[in-house]
Amino acid sequence: MKVVVTGTRGIPDILGGIETHCEELLPRIAALGVDITVTRRKGYANDKATEWNGVHLVDIDAPRSKTLEAIVHTFKSIVYAKKHGADIVHIHAVGPALLVPLVKLLGMKAVFTHHGPDYDREKWGRFARFMLRLGERMGTRFADKVIVISSVIRDILVKKYGRNDCHLIYNGAPTAHFYTDDSYLEELGIEPKKYVIGMWRFVPEKNLEHLIRAFDMAFPKDSEGNRRDGMKLVLAGDADFKDGYYHRLERLTREQEVILPGFVRGEKLQTLLTNARCFVLPSSHEGLSIALLEAMSYRLPVIVSDIPANKVVELGDESYFHLGNVEELAEKLKSNAENEFHEVSYDMTRYDWDKIATATAEVYRSLNIEH
Repeated sequence: MKVVVTGTRGIPDILGGIETHCEELLPRIAALGVDITVTRRKGYANDKATEWNGVHLVDIDAPRSKTLEAIVHTFKSIVYAKKHGADIVHIHAVGPALLVPLVKLLGMKAVFTHHGPDYDREKWGRFARFMLRLGERMGTRFADKVIVISSVIRDILVKKYGRNDCHLIYNGAPTAHFYTDDSYLEELGIEPKKYVIGMWRFVPEKNLEHLIRAFDMAFPKDSEGNRRDGMKLVLAGDADFKDGYYHRLERLTREQEVILPGFVRGEKLQTLLTNARCFVLPSSHEGLSIALLEAMSYRLPVIVSDIPANKVVELGDESYFHLGNVEELAEKLKSNAENEFHEVSYDMTRYDWDKIATATAEVYRSLNIEH
């Protein structure tokens, strides 16, 4: 069985939720005996490798364009899959799913993973939203198998399209590795349990400006410019495109002296998660946030917006604030800092990547590919 995966920028060490999903998932599927290839967008690949942890890597050109990049790359990836004898094309996300019918026309099986209603993202204009909705429709109606990462998405597809046979396979949480070496923290000018962390792509729907404003309210500066309780705000991540939103955010973070370590992975990220006071996710749109699950795996207190995708994780009331309510978020941050720090034990059973890989491989095998 040969599987080609597309709809992602690529792996490894490429910023994005779907990218992290594929980085964790695909090597585990390869270890189960599946011949699996991921097509990477050439502009994002950080190396010239052709194989990584059992996964074949193929770099394919695509225009660096917010609106054209994903669909052009997906088209080229499907052509590549047909040319190289793929049995299954696994497409991630609703935009690339617009081309699911092409997969079927070329005689291959199509698997579509729905990571969330991307048409709700604030960055898209009217035409792009229409095309993303159409992609959702094409993927849901014509894919041989549909995978959803949360019950919220499953319910959307049942209600809108009557697709009752979706496979609910959650996102997972990477294994936590705790680091107590403070050298990286010293490099950033922060102290253990004296900083709040957020980690995502810098896009409008993440509402970073809400967190920055709430942090400033919760920990105002004194006459010497020092924040109450010595707290700092750390935002780990970056933007795909340096557009107007990015430049406005850049000015705001500079004015508020936010710590911006950039896109970090490995020991640096593990160090930040080990020593943080709490994790915050103020988004207006999510599928099932891997960043949130990762923070939970480090037993961090978390403060998240009360959108359905975050509510499905079933945190305590103290972890939620009403979407867009900056004052309430500030109160949550203040309360967290005033109380003694305690680790939180979460039930992470259903977020096990090994189980998720086994379930996904079973979806492939259920297509009864014969050679």
